[in-house]
Amino acid sequence: MNIAIVGAGLVGRVLALNLLKEGHTLTLFDKSSKEGTDAAGFTAAGMLAPFAELETAESVIFEHGKRSMELWEDLLKEAGVYDGLQLKGTVITAHPQDVPELDHFITSLRNKIEEAKDIEMLDSQELSKLEPELGHHAKAFYLKDEGQVDAQRFMAFSTNTLSMNPNITWMEHTQVDKIEPAKVFYGDKVEEYDWVFDSRGLGAKEHFSDLRGVRGEVFWLESSEINITRPTRLLHPRYKIYIVPRENGCEGIELDYCKECKISQEPGTKRYVVGATEIESEDTSPMSVRSSLELLSAVFSVHSGFGEARIVNTETNCRPAFKDNLPRIENADKLTRINGLYRHGYLLAPAIVEKALNEGIYKDNR
Repeated sequence: MNIAIVGAGLVGRVLALNLLKEGHTLTLFDKSSKEGTDAAGFTAAGMLAPFAELETAESVIFEHGKRSMELWEDLLKEAGVYDGLQLKGTVITAHPQDVPELDHFITSLRNKIEEAKDIEMLDSQELSKLEPELGHHAKAFYLKDEGQVDAQRFMAFSTNTLSMNPNITWMEHTQVDKIEPAKVFYGDKVEEYDWVFDSRGLGAKEHFSDLRGVRGEVFWLESSEINITRPTRLLHPRYKIYIVPRENGCEGIELDYCKECKISQEPGTKRYVVGATEIESEDTSPMSVRSSLELLSAVFSVHSGFGEARIVNTETNCRPAFKDNLPRIENADKLTRINGLYRHGYLLAPAIVEKALNEGIYKDNR
């Protein structure tokens, strides 16, 4: 089939990689460059955390998340990424005065799903064995069935893989005005296809009246003095931060944004993606002073070594979300719309795309 994908962010790329395996010919439309550095999928930390997210999410997020974790390894290989998946689990901790936050967290999980009863509680000695540099925290939970995708590596390598594929035409810097079944309208042109996928995120507001943006902000920090090996979350009554280690930084990525982020070439230097802000705003301007102070103070409280870490980049973006913060799939004849993955992009995208394909374009053929 001759298929159009409008919006080549995270969901658009997952769609493309799936459809290419079936032998389809694709046209990718995106208002920005093919590198995807303006996409929310580039800013993301890429955490695969179905348990950790369940505290504030519906159980459907948990089920889709588990399915996505099964799909990511093969999907990354399709994108040419062989070192972008880590499945070492997640550490959840808190300061002594905030231990009630930890207790509330685990109680919420155990009330929602049976699997949460197997989550391990660690004291400081047990935490020291798992993460030696976090042993000063008195209590933590270890969510062993979680992990992360290197979001920046996925975006960069998928750009290269898709660009080199002869079955893809990439229409970058192209503003699509309207989408109808089998039709894409842009400029003064109308192109017809056998099927059209709308994965524009916030760009699809002309169709989804209840779509909103939720601002998120992250730091990229580098240090040769810190060795945290798995995603770590700090619970706090006002803000909840995450620290996600990137073993390879930008190594092997030859795109402009990696030249600009000034990655250190010193042996042993490790990168950490730090974030947590969740602001009801569609503002994508640079990070605020308040967010900077809160995030950096919190990460320093997790590990004092971050006091000497280097800030190599800051990123802000807006995640598309609906009122219920759940993803939405709309399938019609010759048209599929996928949107509203909110803060769960990497956790949900493979499973949601699989569901959309099976209920839409492949419904009568499988």
